[in-house]
Amino acid sequence: MNGNAKVSGEPIRLVFELARADHPRLYDDLIQFPKGTKRINRLRVLAYDGLLIQSGHIVSIVASRPGGDQQGEEVGRGEQITNDLFGPSIAD
Repeated sequence: MNGNAKVSGEPIRLVFELARADHPRLYDDLIQFPKGTKRINRLRVLAYDGLLIQSGHIVSIVASRPGGDQQGEEVGRGEQITNDLFGPSIAD
């Protein structure tokens, strides 16, 4: 947040386009939901989960990969990530 941003209780309205070429995993996840409320709510959940991870409130579980990566452990405070945003995309 920069110094010019206002902090208020006003709702934020967003209108944007998302092409698969820009963010394939996000696109593949969101396209599974019909237009409207369900897709918006999914985006809201993904954004909130990302915010929690970025701020250190949740630490992601590192999935074991065929390349020999070790499986990580959940180190969060009892929370668990339920979406697979960081997993392979549908078309991979």
